[in-house]
Amino acid sequence: MKDLDSFGFGTQSVHGGTEPEPITGAIMTPVFQTSTYVQPEPAVAKVHEYSRTGNPTRDALQVALATLEGSKIPAVAFSSGMSAIDSIVRLLDSGAHVIAGDDLYGGTYRLFTKVFTRHGIKFSFVDMTNPEAVKAAVTPETKLIWSETPTNPLLKISDIAALAAIAKEAGVWLTVDNTFATPCLQRPLELGATFVVHSTTKYIGGHSDVVGGSVIVNDPDLHEQLCFIQNSIGAVPGPWDCFLTLRGIKTLHLRMQRHCENASALAAFLQAHPAVDRVYYPGLESHVNHAVAAKQMKGFGGMVSFELKGSVEVGRQLCMKTKLFQLAESLGGVESLIEQPATMTHASVEPEVRRAAGLADGLIRLSVGCEDLADLRADLEQALAAVAAVKA
Repeated sequence: MKDLDSFGFGTQSVHGGTEPEPITGAIMTPVFQTSTYVQPEPAVAKVHEYSRTGNPTRDALQVALATLEGSKIPAVAFSSGMSAIDSIVRLLDSGAHVIAGDDLYGGTYRLFTKVFTRHGIKFSFVDMTNPEAVKAAVTPETKLIWSETPTNPLLKISDIAALAAIAKEAGVWLTVDNTFATPCLQRPLELGATFVVHSTTKYIGGHSDVVGGSVIVNDPDLHEQLCFIQNSIGAVPGPWDCFLTLRGIKTLHLRMQRHCENASALAAFLQAHPAVDRVYYPGLESHVNHAVAAKQMKGFGGMVSFELKGSVEVGRQLCMKTKLFQLAESLGGVESLIEQPATMTHASVEPEVRRAAGLADGLIRLSVGCEDLADLRADLEQALAAVAAVKA
């Protein structure tokens, strides 16, 4: 791995994992579109033997991701964020107990409660913003603490260092889903996390054109175990997916700056709007976890959630009145998206569970893109006015 420790994050984004191709001098990592590799003699590979096990384009991506998260060990790339999450839980034995946050991406909650419980893994869901609640949930069977920060979609902030201290004391692993923040804004490994997981589909890819995931660790033994799972289950990204993700990484620092600037301004705009009841954005001083976010993050991200005054139907109508904000699931692309989690990304979470965690049926989630701020604000203004006119 190229040593970029002394360089800034922007330089790491541009150069991490990439070297000029040695034969042609191509500055961009080629797409090695091959399934197998010729061997000079039986069972002796030049570098790779089969592309499920290894591929040069994937190698470059895995080094780039590790560089961004501050690890000397290459990341382990997967075909989706869900397969990356799945790979970590597969390290546990039947009967193990996992403490997870009470505000998780719906797909993560579904995987935990509908798939892994069938294989003897037990889960407790607690408020990760309360370290004492996490500590109280530890049992002799606990093997893993699972945190998203910021969470999806309520943007709760967990104190990663505090969770790491609890994990260390209990002798368990700590996973931090860093998808929303990206390593541009926070580096969980440096705060004591065992695993960092990403849906690289989102901000890291950044252009809504590729699906992928990754896990980054500092422990060589855990890395070896993850690589074994990666190869065994075959949930690997293709070389073209890896190329697109590498391409996205090169502008991550620039995009995140714009995402943060736009989201911060729109959060303030929404907070002051008479039709809005509540805004969730860790950059607002009114956010309950603002102080923790300010301590461990370099910026507050591009996600904003809010609740309108009035019925759930008002929020549903708003999602269909915007013009620049496109009604779609996913997030983290250069274009702005709007969605209603209760009926879309978190529909797999039981209504009573969602509501108990504070996820109101009418909550709206924005993935604020890189468009001009004035245009995004005007779009929300006209949509809010249109909904008010219908309501009247």
